[in-house]
Amino acid sequence: MISNAETPVITLIGPPNSGKTTIFNILSGKNFKTVNYPGSTVEYYTSRILAKYNIHAELLDSPGLISLIPDSLDEQVTINSLYHHPRLGTPQLLIATVDASQLSRHLLLPVQLLKSGFNVIIALTMNDLLQKRNIYVSIEKLKEELGCSIIQINGRTKEGIGRLIKEMNSNLEDIRNNGRQIPVPYEQIVQNESLVDTFLEIEKITNKVLEFKTEVEEINLKNANEQLKVHPSILQNNGFTTDEVTLKLDRVLLNKYWGFLIFILVMGLTFTSIFWLAQPVMDLVDEMFSELNNIVLTNFQSGWFTNLVAEGIISGVGSVLVFVPQIIILFVILGLLEDSGYLARGAMLIDKPLSKIGLNGRSFVPMLSGFACAIPAMLAARTIPNRKERLLTIFIIPLMSCSARLPVFALLIAYLVPRDKLWLGGFLLAGIYLFGVTISIIIASILNRFRQKLFKAEDTSTFILELPTYRVPKLSSVLNHTYNSSKEYLLRAGPVILVFSILLWFLVYFPNTNPQIEIEGLTQVEISQIEKSERLEHSYASSIGKFIQPVMSPLGLDWRVGVSLISAFAAREVFVSSLALTFKVTVEDEEANKNTLLNSLKNATIGNTNEKLFTTATTLGLIVFFIFALQCISTIAVSRKETGGWRIPVIQVFVFTTLAYVMALITVNGLKFLGIN
Repeated sequence: MISNAETPVITLIGPPNSGKTTIFNILSGKNFKTVNYPGSTVEYYTSRILAKYNIHAELLDSPGLISLIPDSLDEQVTINSLYHHPRLGTPQLLIATVDASQLSRHLLLPVQLLKSGFNVIIALTMNDLLQKRNIYVSIEKLKEELGCSIIQINGRTKEGIGRLIKEMNSNLEDIRNNGRQIPVPYEQIVQNESLVDTFLEIEKITNKVLEFKTEVEEINLKNANEQLKVHPSILQNNGFTTDEVTLKLDRVLLNKYWGFLIFILVMGLTFTSIFWLAQPVMDLVDEMFSELNNIVLTNFQSGWFTNLVAEGIISGVGSVLVFVPQIIILFVILGLLEDSGYLARGAMLIDKPLSKIGLNGRSFVPMLSGFACAIPAMLAARTIPNRKERLLTIFIIPLMSCSARLPVFALLIAYLVPRDKLWLGGFLLAGIYLFGVTISIIIASILNRFRQKLFKAEDTSTFILELPTYRVPKLSSVLNHTYNSSKEYLLRAGPVILVFSILLWFLVYFPNTNPQIEIEGLTQVEISQIEKSERLEHSYASSIGKFIQPVMSPLGLDWRVGVSLISAFAAREVFVSSLALTFKVTVEDEEANKNTLLNSLKNATIGNTNEKLFTTATTLGLIVFFIFALQCISTIAVSRKETGGWRIPVIQVFVFTTLAYVMALITVNGLKFLGIN
C-alpha cells in the first residue's frame, strides 16, 4: 500500500464514451463529489479509491478530452489542470481510456501524453466490441510501440480491474522510490510536428498491433474504409449492435424525412411519459403532505409557530416535491436516449436547421440540457469553440422549458385537462416544449442578423461529430446519473424554496396575526377559513400585490398571482409553493383533508365577485408567460459569468420579460375575443 504525507493523485482521462466514467465508478464505489476547477465552471469528479483496493490516492475523473490541442475553453481548462491542478497539483499517474474499436482515433491522446512526459497506464476498453469482428489487439506489440502499461478492461464484468489495480500500485511504488518526470507542455515538444504526422504515426502503430482472425478472408482496412464496407462476420452480442445494423438503422433514423418524423415522435413520447407515468406517484406524495399538514394543525396548539410549520414549511416544500417524480422520469429518459447513441443522431439531424440561424449541431446538447436546467446547459456551451455561436446558444437557452418550469406547467395543465384524459396533458406538455424550441429558433434567427453588434463577433465554424455505435443502454449507469442529477437539483432548489416559502408565509401571516371573527352559528372549519381570508386581505403580501394590480388586470389575474410571479424570480418552482400559501387559505372547502392546491385554484374568484380567477384563457396565458419569462436569478448570474459581463444578461431579462407579458396579454385577450374563457 502506498502511503505518503502527500496523497498521490491519479487522473482518469480519455475521449467521451470511452469507458472512463465506468472505471471511475468502479474504483470509487460511486462515492464521489462534483466540483469545479478553481477559477472556472468546468466540472470534474473526485473521490478516494475504495479501501478494498489498497491504494491510498485521490482519484480524479476529468471531462472528456480528445487531444492536448484544445478546441474550446472547456478543453483548455482541463489541459491546463493536467499540468498543474490548482488544488491537487500535477497527477502522479494518468489512466488513459482507449476504445479498442476506435483505436486509430483514440490513441491520439495517449501518444500526446506520453510525448509530454506523463506516467500513463492505458485502459483498453470495448474489447468485446472489436472481437465481434474477429479483430484482436496484440497487447505485447502495443506495449512495445508505446512504451507503457496496457490493461484490457471490461466495464460490464469488471474483468481486468484487478490487473489495473496491481499496475497502479506498481507505478506509484516506482514513483515513490525513484521520483517522477515533470511533464512538459505538448506544444513545446512538437513545435515542428503537424497533427497529420501524428496520425500517420498512429496508423503505423495500429497496422502493427491489430490481428485479424477470420475464416473468410483477411480484411484490407484501407479498402474497407474507402468503400464503406462492413465485414460479413460481424454479429450481434452482449447488448451491442453491429456496425452493419448501425448503418441500416441510420439509413432510416438519419433520413431527412423519416428521421425528422421519428425524432419528433420520440420527443413527443418522452414528454407524454413524463406527464402520464408520474401521475400516480404525484397523487400519493400530494396526499401524504396534505395529511401531514392537517396532523400538525389539528394536534398542536394554535399559533404562529404551528402555522409556520404547517402552512409555511410543509405546504411550501410539499407543493414542489410532488413534482419530483416527473423530473426523475425526464432524467431517466434523456439518459437512455444518450446511452443508446440516439442523442448524437438528434444533433446530426438538427445541425442543418440550426445552421440557418447561425448555430450548428454542437448547440444541440446545451439546448437539450436546458430542458433539465439552464445553469448546466450554459456551462455545457463552453464546449462550443466559436464565440458567436457560444453566446447565441447561451442567449436562447432560457427559452428551453427547464425542469423548474415543469411543476408550474404540470399544475396548470392539470387544471385544464380532465383526469380521465391525462394523455391530453402529455400532448399539451409536448406542445409547450416544441413551442419553446420553435420560439428560440425564431429569436436566434433574428439575433443572428445583429450578431456583430450584440455578440461582438462575426465568424464561421464547422461541425464534426463522431456517431457512436447503437447499443443497449446500461441501466445502472442511467439510474446512477439520474440519482445524482435529481439529488443535485433538490439540493440546489430545496434551500431556496424553503427560505422563500417561509418569507412568503411571513408576508401572508403578518401583520394581522389574530383577526377577530364574531360570527355565530359557524363550524370551526368555517371560522378558520374566514380568519385566513381576513388575515390574507390585510397582509403584507396583499399590499405588495395590490401595488402591482394594474399590471395584472389586463391579464385577467389579481394581486395574488402577481405576488407568486414575483417570488418565482428566486426559483420558478417557488411559484407553486407561493400559490399554495396564497390560495389554499381562501378555499371554502368543508373537508380540510381534501383541500388541495388544484381545488383551491378551481374555486378562486376575483375579489368579492363570483367571476372565476382561473379560466382556460388566463391559465393558458400563464403557461405562455412562463414559456418566455427568464425568472431565475441563478440563471442570470451564470449568464453574466459565461458571457463576461452584464450586457447580455440584462438584454435577456428585458427581452424575455417583455415578450412574456406581451404574448400572455395577446393569448388571454385573444381567447376571450374568440369566446374561450
